[in-house]
Amino acid sequence: MTTVHTTHKHRKMADNMKGSVLGPMVNTLSGTKALINRLCGDLEPWQIVVYTGSTTLALLYLKDFLFQDDSTLSERAKRQFFHLIKKIPMIKKKIDKEMGQATDAISESIKKADQGDYLLRLPRKGLNEDELLAELMKYKKMANNSWKAGWVSGTVYNGDDKLTEIMSKIYGMFAWSNPLHPDVFPDVRKMEAEVIRMCCNMFNGDENTCGAVTSGGTESILLAMLAYRNLARERGIKIPEIIVAETAHAAFDKAAGYFHMKITHIPVDEQTRKVDLNAMRRAINRKTCVLVASAPQFPHGIIDPVVDVAKLGLEFDIPVHVDSCLGGFLLPFMEKAGFALPPFDFRVPGVTSISADTHKYGFTPKGSSVIMYSNKELRARQFFVQTDWAGGIYASPTLAGSRAGAVIAACWATMVHFGEDGYVDSTKKIISTTRYIVERLKKVPGLFIFGEPLVSVIGLGSKDFNIYRLFNALVEKGWNLNSLQFPSSLHVCLTMLHTQEGVADQFIKDVEESVNEIMKTPKAECGGAGAIYGMAQSIPDRSLVNEIARAFIEACYSTEKTAIMNGKHELHANGDAPKV
Repeated sequence: MTTVHTTHKHRKMADNMKGSVLGPMVNTLSGTKALINRLCGDLEPWQIVVYTGSTTLALLYLKDFLFQDDSTLSERAKRQFFHLIKKIPMIKKKIDKEMGQATDAISESIKKADQGDYLLRLPRKGLNEDELLAELMKYKKMANNSWKAGWVSGTVYNGDDKLTEIMSKIYGMFAWSNPLHPDVFPDVRKMEAEVIRMCCNMFNGDENTCGAVTSGGTESILLAMLAYRNLARERGIKIPEIIVAETAHAAFDKAAGYFHMKITHIPVDEQTRKVDLNAMRRAINRKTCVLVASAPQFPHGIIDPVVDVAKLGLEFDIPVHVDSCLGGFLLPFMEKAGFALPPFDFRVPGVTSISADTHKYGFTPKGSSVIMYSNKELRARQFFVQTDWAGGIYASPTLAGSRAGAVIAACWATMVHFGEDGYVDSTKKIISTTRYIVERLKKVPGLFIFGEPLVSVIGLGSKDFNIYRLFNALVEKGWNLNSLQFPSSLHVCLTMLHTQEGVADQFIKDVEESVNEIMKTPKAECGGAGAIYGMAQSIPDRSLVNEIARAFIEACYSTEKTAIMNGKHELHANGDAPKV
């Protein structure tokens, strides 16, 4: 009897709860139903269908606009606002006119050093060796060779004639090799494996560390981000998120764009220019797939606190990538060269990958870099494998399929040629010269150095005048520097060429003279290229800046001049060529 009574009691309680919970819901739904019927009472059936469909589409658009994972709401709102504004006929006409003038100026600037007409079609008869070399010399004369005197920031990191001669011989020896076919070219395969192993050891990796040779720093970064994206997707994250400092290289933005990832830029400390660790911590979420630290970053040459970023990685179980593309063949040798540094490599617990460019301070020919991982499981995530292709099983370790084996051979040869002692010596010269210039420039009134540059890049700014005026003044004196934005600044990236006798002192002298002249009228307007760069960062609609940058790239491929063909080994104008 007790069991029956208890069951009856429970059933009565369930009925009471059902009435108290479902009753109001039923009443609400009934009321809503009656309201909808009243609103639709005078509508035709087709109207109900159209209004329902339109409302559904509008809600779906709003949901997609508000809750996209690959960009913030403010970014999307700004893009949409400017997109609509530019559709107004009067504004569109004005923008088209101004953009047309800007792109024409860019094209003219790009091609001002060109000589002769453009070759648009294959010559009917090929040139022999002497004729070919004569034509190539004409092209060669177009180049700006001021880098040889040490007047160019970065770009060429060694340029020694003897090294150039060695590289030329090596290219000839391995000109036809391709590591895509290791069975045909085991020599190049072995050299690539040895380059990776040497680099892993340089960065204090253990026996588990591994990597791949790539075509440059951008590809190294792309591959690392691809690996972390794939790892995150295996964990169910549809759009993984990269967290970087706002000073990190644009290749991380490129990776996010290519691989459908979200990228979050963390502010840096105004004084030190290092990433704000508290802001980075706040940005971490369940979709974060990698944290990034630069060693050093490109704009001002500042090293992020790698140890602290790696601690965040360990705390939240997130991989940490160290971008050492710029300083990859300086930092590993600085301690032996007499310059103390905080830990930045695989010795730091939590660091899972490092990118380092061999073609910068490694002095190898352009087109080589290394991406390194703490283990093979991570590296495997960058591989591409197609098992069902009609042409057979296709597998490649990097973005490219075929690769130039000669570049790998030249990379291997350069590293072996310099050896550890050679790199320690070059590091000592470059860092000593950098710190000498930094100390001298700190004493120039009206000028300041960004943060504490410990490696080879010096960022310059001013609170008293438009820093682009200094950029213009130094360009007029023959220097080729990098202009930066957000904040307005410029930098010089020192190489072995800047360690030549007298170069550093000449640079200091030219900066001092230019600043002294500028400070006579510190509030004067900035003209020339500096004005254009300053204007570009003040444009709120960044899509317009995007179009200007695109025009620059397009101009690099332009052949809008009289073309030439070859009839009897004498180059002459081709009648169907477009004229400028």
